[in-house]
Amino acid sequence: RRPAARPLVAMLSRAAASATARTSATRAGLRAMSTAPKVPLLINGKFVESKSDIWYDVHNPATGEVVAQVPEALPEERDAAVKAASDAFLTWKETAVQRRVRTMFKFQQLVQDNMDELAAIITREQGKTLADAKGDVFRGFEVVEHSCATAQLMLGDTLENVANGTDIYSIRQPLGVCAGIAPFNFPAMIPMWMFSLGSTTGNTYVMKPSERVPGCMTRLAELALEAGLPAGVLNIIHGKHEAVDFICTDPAIRAISFVGSNRAGEHIFDLGTRHGKRVQSNLGAKNHAVIMPDADREATINALVGAAFGAAGQRCMALSMSVFVGEAAEWIPEIAERAAELKVGAGDKEDTDVGPMITPQARERAEAIVTAAVEQGATLALDGRGVKVPGCEGGDFFGPTVLTGVEPGNPAYDEEIFAPVMSVTTRDSLDDAIALINANQYGNGCAIFTQSGAAARKFQHEVDVGQVGINLPIPVPLPMFSFTGSPGPPPGGHN
Repeated sequence: RRPAARPLVAMLSRAAASATARTSATRAGLRAMSTAPKVPLLINGKFVESKSDIWYDVHNPATGEVVAQVPEALPEERDAAVKAASDAFLTWKETAVQRRVRTMFKFQQLVQDNMDELAAIITREQGKTLADAKGDVFRGFEVVEHSCATAQLMLGDTLENVANGTDIYSIRQPLGVCAGIAPFNFPAMIPMWMFSLGSTTGNTYVMKPSERVPGCMTRLAELALEAGLPAGVLNIIHGKHEAVDFICTDPAIRAISFVGSNRAGEHIFDLGTRHGKRVQSNLGAKNHAVIMPDADREATINALVGAAFGAAGQRCMALSMSVFVGEAAEWIPEIAERAAELKVGAGDKEDTDVGPMITPQARERAEAIVTAAVEQGATLALDGRGVKVPGCEGGDFFGPTVLTGVEPGNPAYDEEIFAPVMSVTTRDSLDDAIALINANQYGNGCAIFTQSGAAARKFQHEVDVGQVGINLPIPVPLPMFSFTGSPGPPPGGHN
């Protein structure tokens, strides 16, 4: 049955559908005149408005427009969410696994039916192109699909006669109340990583979406309730540091999933584990591509440009470091030429290739790193700083940028820029390229482009990185496989 109230998402959806009618204004002016809808909490199956006095503006990063306001949930509201989850766990864990799976099947269909609406909400709050936003939703949809196989995933183990008349049974049981702390860059996919599998296996969930992009999670929660998820199984709180520390320390919360920056993730892992919780903490990355001279030139350049500049570079698997081996270095000018052809603009425009960055602070940080990189020896082959988009003067745009001559010790190499910036270097051999990658602590993903089976196999076996792509720029695994990092993040290692 459809929940009685939709205090936020209907307004966001209507606004997203009429985005072409938006007018530009300064960020400060929009704050002053904001009458944006307030994002609700979800507690025990009901959307409720927080009684907090602290509200944060949610901006459309393409225009600076305030599209919603999100609260810093009060302590008693956070407590109520956890209590609802704790109470619901007592019955949800005893619910037949087939029934839990049937609920997720219904949710899967509702996500598919509402994909365009979810994508429009993402584009409005996060800025990515509608094509990227639909991909965001679809990746989460795939995880929901996988969660429908929960009965098979939860099978235990048995062994008879380990001693005279003694058998051993290993049974998989839900933990209890779990929590998810999601980032801004994938407002649909990452929450669905968390609560769909967590709840289908019999746990209950408290989600804290990013305060910058709360609308999609609100709509997903409504769809989950419509699918039949009982009250209290999924709850939503909002906030910044106080909400995060609450999740890490509340004794009723048994496990935490986090995706985000190194600084936040290390804090969450440390604080959560010190309070006896299982913690998955997926942190920063610096992903390398190795381009061999025998690679297919056209296909490789297309792959590199898409992987480096897609989603405005704001994804942990962005291919931000390209290593050209030997004669392949001759292709570098063509990379800059191809990147310069990409159109920067609002994500709701069909011809936009690169949308805005999430906040002015994120853009300014990226600009500062590029400036420092040049001061310390890198060369700008393409400069995207200061790009202007007509009609979007309040937006936070950063155009595709290519830096060459980037070596370890340069800030463009050492920092995760999280922007549409490709750093480029060269090496004489594949061995040298592998040594460069293995010396970097942030091994989330990497790729090699080559037509040589021997080179591909050597790279696959010798590189120390979590995910490896062979002529595949962003080797994100499907849900039935693990997502990992080596030698650095993610810490924790809990399934």
